[in-house]
Amino acid sequence: MAKQSGIIKLEGTIGDIAFYKTQDGMLARAKGGVSADRIKSDASFQRTRENMDEFSRAGAAGKLLRVAFRQYLQNGADNRMVSRLTKEMMAVVKADATNTRGQRNVLDGELELLEGFEFNIDRALSTLIFFPYSPTINRVTGALQVDIPAFSIANKVIVPEGATHMKLVSGGASIDFEGGTFEIETIETMDIPIVQDQVAGSSLVNQLPANSTHPLFLVFGVTFSQLVNGVNYPLKTGNFNALALVKVLGL
Repeated sequence: MAKQSGIIKLEGTIGDIAFYKTQDGMLARAKGGVSADRIKSDASFQRTRENMDEFSRAGAAGKLLRVAFRQYLQNGADNRMVSRLTKEMMAVVKADATNTRGQRNVLDGELELLEGFEFNIDRALSTLIFFPYSPTINRVTGALQVDIPAFSIANKVIVPEGATHMKLVSGGASIDFEGGTFEIETIETMDIPIVQDQVAGSSLVNQLPANSTHPLFLVFGVTFSQLVNGVNYPLKTGNFNALALVKVLGL
């Protein structure tokens, strides 16, 4: 792989060289590789097929998780989040100690490995808020909640320049990875004026049906906005927002 330089940037194919655009710039690489038919049928590519099957499961699981929390990810994810989440899902799949290679999956893996995943690595939740919130999941009652103590915005929150208000947000989801469906409940605080400084303690409770038979996921985050003529606008389309998977309960 080579990086294009010069005034004229190429896209497409010239001879055996393919030119293309990525978020890392304009790149070029030589064409080639093994045919798809050979990979599908040749015994020497058995391991490759196994890896592809597991990668496909990890990718599908990551996509379903992203769709479930899309409401907050539209304005709170970095441009490499999809690949980072797929990588973490692959770690979940590889932790499956039940099935043979090629058959491993997220349900028999360790979904708890996803705890702490930051959807916006450029504005990680751990770098924006510094009060000791407590996330809990109760499968029996179906309550997925975040308990938040009283805190001082000036001392416990890193507020981006230009922000006039903030919200604390939470979402709880029950995800059926086999069926490709999910149930989700979200809740958030009212817009909190930054000048208010002192914020009372509270609990954000996402109520799902009791005794779910699917993995449960709890996210928690913070969003910032600027009040202009009575309307709160997100800062830079949400680049300053943070959202993290703070609790996961597998099967």
